[in-house]
Amino acid sequence: MEQKKEGSMTGFLLPSIVGIILFMIPIYYDGKWTIVVKIIADMISDSIGDYLPLLCLCIVTLSAVLGVIFLGKPNFIATYPIVANTFSTTAVWVLIRIVGAVFLWLTYFEVGKDDENGGIISMITSGDNGGFVLNDLLSVLVVIFLLAGLLLPLLLDFGLLEFIGAMLTKIMRPVFTIPGRAAVDCITSWIGDGTLGVMLTANQYESGYYSKREAAIISTTFSAVSITFSIVVLAQVGLMEYFGAYYLLICLIGIACALIIPRIPPLSLKKDEFLVEGKAMGETLPAGYTSSFQYGIALARQRVGEHKGIGQFMENAFKNAAGMWFGVLPVVMCIGTLALVLANHTTIFDTLGAPFLPLLNLLDVPQATEVSKTMIVGFTDMFTPSIIAAKTITVPMSKFIVAVISVTQLIYLSEVGGLILGSKIPVNLIELFILFLERTIISILIAVPAAHLIFS
Repeated sequence: MEQKKEGSMTGFLLPSIVGIILFMIPIYYDGKWTIVVKIIADMISDSIGDYLPLLCLCIVTLSAVLGVIFLGKPNFIATYPIVANTFSTTAVWVLIRIVGAVFLWLTYFEVGKDDENGGIISMITSGDNGGFVLNDLLSVLVVIFLLAGLLLPLLLDFGLLEFIGAMLTKIMRPVFTIPGRAAVDCITSWIGDGTLGVMLTANQYESGYYSKREAAIISTTFSAVSITFSIVVLAQVGLMEYFGAYYLLICLIGIACALIIPRIPPLSLKKDEFLVEGKAMGETLPAGYTSSFQYGIALARQRVGEHKGIGQFMENAFKNAAGMWFGVLPVVMCIGTLALVLANHTTIFDTLGAPFLPLLNLLDVPQATEVSKTMIVGFTDMFTPSIIAAKTITVPMSKFIVAVISVTQLIYLSEVGGLILGSKIPVNLIELFILFLERTIISILIAVPAAHLIFS
């Protein structure tokens, strides 16, 4: 076996522990429970808050302009891989970026503010719609995304994923019916971003390491919403003091969905067929290792040994931040504004959410009608339910329920769902919607009783 360069235990433990403290440990600060990254983000927002809407305008505009340019595949695209990865996308997502930029320009300059007839532009730019998304959501996201992007390499690049993946190898197959190596995909999603998990899964499927069934399960069940996005959702509804209980509940619901959904249609109907035969790997410990812990430490130290220092750290940091800034902010502005316009000026979400109303009433959810309106809209974008909840729901317990379910629904078309559909992973749009409904029902059945206990 080829000898790999090993890094030090300190190189593994120090950045991993710092990352865990920054992102995962709730602390009591200024009279409420929160996490360190959110405290730092609030400090930055307080100091430069007046300039954040203008910063968002510049980011979203640049995203739209460069998105159009990169549709033409210019020659310099291979010269700057970070720029290419950030701005190269499909025509549909470029259109969404353009619409988001148009909405943001109209909102920032308050176009239609004096329209007494309430035309479409005034609806887009009003404080309840586009104004709310820009000033109350994007201005929060832009700071958190920067911090998360810069600091996430502490969790991603120094062996923590490899260590936990090795430790979970013996659990994944018997419990979740997928290979042990899928633990790395899952943890990458959980700590980093769900889209990263989907990309990893698609790569492993196309390389022959996952079967059709395994790739479908991993991408739709384990591409979890990251800690960063979960923080933003809970902050959006103003309940950061419940972060500990909130994130624990998200993890419990995620595990429940992972236990149930692979064993029922449509995922249970997928075949164990491979795109490339003969690549699937065994799941026993390699020769020379006596325990998963020993193997995990070896993998972690190997990852540290392969790390190229501060240059690689900063490259990954800026790649993460750029992806969230230029990829996510325009989508939130576009879809979030449209959803609020529909929620505030039509009854479409009342109609779509009506089938959930009897269940919510049975479980004694306060403001059940308002909560039901958020159930289906999460299929388009994860942030939109919390945006609607922040504007229409006043009871903290109901806001908490929406915040939990919007994250555990998982399959939203603005990112994870769209990426799955654009890959070779064998899941179609109808199957995605069925999986979304299954996750929603499981989430309601667990989140609501838990919320009653938390807020009792």
